Amino acid sequence: MNVVKLMAIALIIAGILGLVYGSFTYTKETQEAKLGPLELSVKDAQTVYIPTWVGVGAILVGGGLLFFTSKKL
Repeated sequence: MNVVKLMAIALIIAGILGLVYGSFTYTKETQEAKLGPLELSVKDAQTVYIPTWVGVGAILVGGGLLFFTSKKL
């Protein structure tokens, strides 16, 4: 298997995961205040939404790459 086929499969899997889950959340720690030895920080949850067109586009591009790399020209 060459690199292009692996990238195509990775795009297809990422597109399917994007369509199934639709978003992911990560935690970002921010420093609010530092007063001498006392340091206050806040953990803030950030959510990233994945548009449907991105998931569908990744599947189509991955499928196209897989199709055109498997054809002998």
